[in-house]
Amino acid sequence: MNNIKKNFIYNLIYQFLILFIPLVISPYISRVMGVEGVGIYSYTYSVVSYFMLFVLLGVNNYGNRIIAKIRDDKKELARTFWGIYLFQLFMGLFMFFLYIGYIYLFDVEYKIIALIQSMFILSALGDINWVFFGLEEIKITILRNILIKVGTLIFIFLFVKDSSDIEIYAVIMSGMAIFSQLLLWSFVKKKIGFIKINMKEILKHIKPNLILFIPVIAISLYKIMDKIMLGIMSNISEVGFYENAEKIINIPLTLITALGTVMLPRISNLVVKREYKKINQYIHKSILLVMFMSLAMCFGLISIGYNFAPLYFGYEFQKTGLLIILLAPTLIFLSFANILRTLYLIPYEKDKIYILSVFLGALVNLLMNVIFIPKLGSIGACLGTIMAEFIVMFYQAFLLKKELEINKYIKDIFPFFVKALIMFILIYPINFLKIENFLKIIIQIVFGIIIYCFFNKQYLLYLFSLKKKS
Repeated sequence: MNNIKKNFIYNLIYQFLILFIPLVISPYISRVMGVEGVGIYSYTYSVVSYFMLFVLLGVNNYGNRIIAKIRDDKKELARTFWGIYLFQLFMGLFMFFLYIGYIYLFDVEYKIIALIQSMFILSALGDINWVFFGLEEIKITILRNILIKVGTLIFIFLFVKDSSDIEIYAVIMSGMAIFSQLLLWSFVKKKIGFIKINMKEILKHIKPNLILFIPVIAISLYKIMDKIMLGIMSNISEVGFYENAEKIINIPLTLITALGTVMLPRISNLVVKREYKKINQYIHKSILLVMFMSLAMCFGLISIGYNFAPLYFGYEFQKTGLLIILLAPTLIFLSFANILRTLYLIPYEKDKIYILSVFLGALVNLLMNVIFIPKLGSIGACLGTIMAEFIVMFYQAFLLKKELEINKYIKDIFPFFVKALIMFILIYPINFLKIENFLKIIIQIVFGIIIYCFFNKQYLLYLFSLKKKS
């Protein structure tokens, strides 16, 4: 468990570094480029993201899982890596030229920005993070990201000065994404080495990769398509409001993603060894940990959201505060579903349940977007996302209730919900004090942490191995 805790901390740092630029730069970029500039960048990036998805397909989950299973066999490790990567390389080149064709064939709006962002496809072409997560070599990715994120931060402050610099901003973001992948490749020779493989070795990875790509594309319908639909059915400003709300929601979500990504290779390895009892213990402990965190974060964001958004992004983004409040409950649904997916469905190769759940969520989201976005704009997109995440979680839990102790998990989680609700009731009235918003938020965060930790002191003692849980 020691190694898992260490990797969890490493991956937590890694995930925070992924969001480091948006977190630090967002207030600056929001004020410099305004709602429309943020909306344009978000809209064009959402489009190129779809091409990036087709480059990676399901490789992040599939590659992570299969590398974890065969990592002790060096020859098979090299054969598997190159088999998967050469297929990824082919898809990357194909999607790059397809994207360039799309830009000129359809004469897309914001053409220059779209062309610059084609570099993101090249970065996806070289993305081999899945190898290092499968090997549980988390530290390498962290060192790489520290260098990249700090460099990006410096370049943006030096060269992005007003709304006309949106193209420079796009060059910095996409260019550093490519450089980030090139750095990771320098470690491949040490960890894996080169081996000649035939076409059969490449083709055998296509089917399982495509199977795990199905849920990826389905999830994208309510993770990326929201912003594209907002840009088409509403306006660019609504995309800007929604984009910044998502950035704030994604910050606490890194905690959840970090645990799931670290545990996936470990659980996959335990499945091969048939250590099912240990797997169930990991799942139970992981559920408790992520729900302990997500419930506090959800109610905390609801408490501070409305005052936080204009203070952080600028008063032009007042509406973003409401969107943060609306999206906060998705943290709870995402937390529960993430553990079921990464610690059970993917390691046990129960891909059918995973695929059906996300497709059901995508369908619900798509229908709600079509109905509500034209009338409510970004608020309508939030409603669709909330319902989609709930449906995904509910469907997975319902189908796994006979295989996992779902009722026990809910029973054990409920006290966290009650304590988080009490915390919310105690700190929300601070919003009505006649003091500066910055001071209100600081008081709410500090008192919220103290109250929630006090109510959960027994669990915290257990978590840090100071006392056995009664």
